[in-house]
Amino acid sequence: MNSEERNQLIDALLNDDISEADFLRLEAELHIDPEARRAYYEQLELNTLLQVEAENLDVAPATPAEDKVVPFAPRTGMPLAAVGIAAALALLLPLGFLFINSDNDPAITKRPNAEPSAAGYAVLTNHADAVWKNDLKLTEGDLLPQGDLQLASGLIQVELFSGVTVILEGEADFTVHSPMEMSVRRGKLRARVPEPAKGFRIHTADGELVDLGTEFGLDVADGHSEVHVLEGEVEWYPGADAKHHLSEGKAVRSGNGEGTIEMPARPGAFIGASELEQHRDATRASRRSQWLNDSRELRRDARLLAYYPFDQPGHWKRTLFDESGNARDGAIVAAGRATDRFGQKEAALDFGPTGSRVRVNVPGEHEAITLLCWTKIDSLDRWYNSLFLTDGHELNEPHWQIMDDGRLFFSVKKQDATQRGKDKHVVFSPSFWAPALSGKWVQLAVTYDGSSGTVTHYLNGEPFHQEILPEEYRVETVKIGPASIGNWSQPMRNDPEFSVRNLNGSIDEFAIFNTALTPDEIASLYEKGKP
Repeated sequence: MNSEERNQLIDALLNDDISEADFLRLEAELHIDPEARRAYYEQLELNTLLQVEAENLDVAPATPAEDKVVPFAPRTGMPLAAVGIAAALALLLPLGFLFINSDNDPAITKRPNAEPSAAGYAVLTNHADAVWKNDLKLTEGDLLPQGDLQLASGLIQVELFSGVTVILEGEADFTVHSPMEMSVRRGKLRARVPEPAKGFRIHTADGELVDLGTEFGLDVADGHSEVHVLEGEVEWYPGADAKHHLSEGKAVRSGNGEGTIEMPARPGAFIGASELEQHRDATRASRRSQWLNDSRELRRDARLLAYYPFDQPGHWKRTLFDESGNARDGAIVAAGRATDRFGQKEAALDFGPTGSRVRVNVPGEHEAITLLCWTKIDSLDRWYNSLFLTDGHELNEPHWQIMDDGRLFFSVKKQDATQRGKDKHVVFSPSFWAPALSGKWVQLAVTYDGSSGTVTHYLNGEPFHQEILPEEYRVETVKIGPASIGNWSQPMRNDPEFSVRNLNGSIDEFAIFNTALTPDEIASLYEKGKP
């Protein structure tokens, strides 16, 4: 788009005389081109000042439409005073820009990036059948919370920021105090300590272990602690007793009023990384097998409009098959195959490459809908991160996406914005995003009930935000038609530029229902589908 054409579109927008297609073209241009945004801002400012000057000259300006600035159109021979005012204010006003978008969120402006922060000393990097006490829920990639932690059963691998790797077996009761220090009140662990973490310490009720660059096992039970050196050296300080310097193949037992007893080390008594991998793979295989059975059952649900489990044999041939029985197969564009949430290779799609999407067509009108997917988000590095959007966003069509600040976005278009102000009411959830979620699988869902105008956002099977649309923005029936999973819009003819809205991440299951599923139904789908 050249500057002359761009300026003509800006004039048409400001004069409330722009077509839907031109509006979308201009939006894309404003999104990607700082010069276009600057031109729009300057034209808006100038026209507003001309309107003020016209009022001062007792010239009746056009009546502005609701929520829109309808400026006085620029003319040749305009009053020099107006030009002077515009020039003066242009020097005084900060150079920002007003971002026009088809989703009518006037609160959205480009915010300065704040450096993200997090809290913790270690990350949960692997687990098998891990069950935590006190209703704690942790998955791979989570930072360990501070304070006392209790693993009821299963196996976990924890990597401290010092480089220490610890594998714990439940039942275990422990605390990570820093990247170089932890306490164990109960449980069995195996730790690998690299040279940069030499001096790593573990406290027990029976003594203190100081690592000298090694691999060791520690078993803490009621009344005693055992230290087994599997490689390298450690120092063991058993309370008031003398220090014990232990090398590879040696072990000690302290507690029960028996003092400190030396013994041979037993490497086989402590689970290592390879055994944990085997346990994890077996657990994932079992979970995936169960999910496949549940997925086959789900395909028979008559309420499904389309169902894409992504777990499809062969090379797909760039077709994503609809398993609902409605034959609404999708065409894969640019997206590449990826590993799914169960660790199965080539059983998901990566939408990270620019332009990635799955093109689908879902006909009909529906009094309610549910959109549900499992997704792994690598980053929210664009203003809009698409989940499911209809082409062009015509009347009664839904848009579902994620904002760059982590808010879930859902809307159904009610009316033409160029005729009656806002075209829809956007339902934003609170932000669910945190840096620790990057690269982790989550289940997202949204329901819309046309009879009540109720929109509900879900995160990992639980209601996250609910809102009832204002009466004037309720849509009784929803239609979808041509749409995209993981992206929105296409380049217009003779204008190859487009807004980058593809999801930077992967999806491995997507379902569309012609009803608003209940919270219990969505919770059940989460429990059946979680890895």
